[in-house]
Amino acid sequence: MKSLLSLAVLSVFGLTSSWVHAADNPEITPTPGWHTWSPRDEIAPAFSQNAKGGSDGKGTLVIAADKREGLMGCWQNEFPVQGGKVYHFSSLYKASGFKDERQGVVARVMWRDANNKLVKHDEPSTAGYRTGELPQAEPEYPQRKGQHHGWTEMSDSYVAPSKATKAIVELYLQWEPNTRVEWSNIALTEVSEMPSRKVRLATIHFQPKAGKTPMEKAKDFEPLLAEAGKQKADLVVLPETLTYFQSGHTMAESAETVPGPVTDYFGTLAKQHNLYIAAGLVEREGHLIYNVCVLIGPDGKVVGKYRKCSLPRSEVEAGVTPGHEYPVFDTRFGKVGMMVCYDGFFPEVARQLTINGAEVIAWPVWGCNPLLAQARACENHVFVVSSTYSAPEAKWMPSAIFAQDGQIMARGTEWGSVVMAEVDLDHRLHWSSLGDFKAQIEAHRPAWVTAK
Repeated sequence: MKSLLSLAVLSVFGLTSSWVHAADNPEITPTPGWHTWSPRDEIAPAFSQNAKGGSDGKGTLVIAADKREGLMGCWQNEFPVQGGKVYHFSSLYKASGFKDERQGVVARVMWRDANNKLVKHDEPSTAGYRTGELPQAEPEYPQRKGQHHGWTEMSDSYVAPSKATKAIVELYLQWEPNTRVEWSNIALTEVSEMPSRKVRLATIHFQPKAGKTPMEKAKDFEPLLAEAGKQKADLVVLPETLTYFQSGHTMAESAETVPGPVTDYFGTLAKQHNLYIAAGLVEREGHLIYNVCVLIGPDGKVVGKYRKCSLPRSEVEAGVTPGHEYPVFDTRFGKVGMMVCYDGFFPEVARQLTINGAEVIAWPVWGCNPLLAQARACENHVFVVSSTYSAPEAKWMPSAIFAQDGQIMARGTEWGSVVMAEVDLDHRLHWSSLGDFKAQIEAHRPAWVTAK
């Protein structure tokens, strides 16, 4: 295996001059194994290599586009792999001139057998195939993982399909004129195991009918949060405007500051049971009130809040002010975003949260079309946890955990219940003709279109 690994870890090095123009002479590929490719000669960018470039000074693979639009092409190489083993791809790149790097700078990994034929994954597909049928191993798309001294890391880990004997790595520049990208520190290395992040997501299906004051409403949830703690929940989602629900008061009269008495109370319970709480409340800030979801951490403190951006008529008429930000918060298990009720009727809120990095969306919701909940989870490949006041028999919005493919993993069927599902935030779904769709969303989604 040592010899295999030595072949699988490649770097750009050993050039006789600083620049080798592969576009001028396609046969020139001094770096072992690397060659260039473009769909058509007329849209091929310029390829070259810089022997002294890169974050370590050991060389780079370079692609540059002139003033013409639509140029695209890649550097390509083969890496030996052993089926069933786990491999980590990593590279660094530095780009200039791009308006949108997410579409213009792309890396991908393709699995092939010894005859250079397509292979299949070893687990059944989630969607698009007959039951039990194995999906074709579509290209993998490594993700951007941060900056390193001016260079952007693009990396990810994959299980090589059992029939695969090689991985073809491609490093692209696409479409934008007057752009340039340098690729450095390119490696495909065997690692011991796939990353895994198991998280226990919970929702509470409950109507807080007792009590009139915000604190009395909040205390109705104490035994349910204790039960969630017993079940080792990591995140528990409570319903919308819980301090206002059937209180007999207006939203303004039910509003408190954040942090405030109710968030302090929930903080005590979050710390006691070692979990995160996402609670739907009404916030007052000066003369304004907001419909909010507040995330409270296991240290008892407010992690952050989201102010509902999409307001229905009733809240507009009640004098509620809409929010205008889509924050995402780091937790001990991953990144959490929040939205509130009517936000789910529109795709923009969940999409912006996932663009900002959300892996789980907590969703206090009075009621909504459940198909929209499935769509928000499915179109973004994100876990959505809803907590609703809708009765199960109404066939309206359930209190549920929605998987990345939009399917309901668990739902509340009785009032006063805690519903739990354990998920793996690193688990990949492979769809017919798409493969790991989530990995492609960043590069393939269109830019925002604003109506004129």
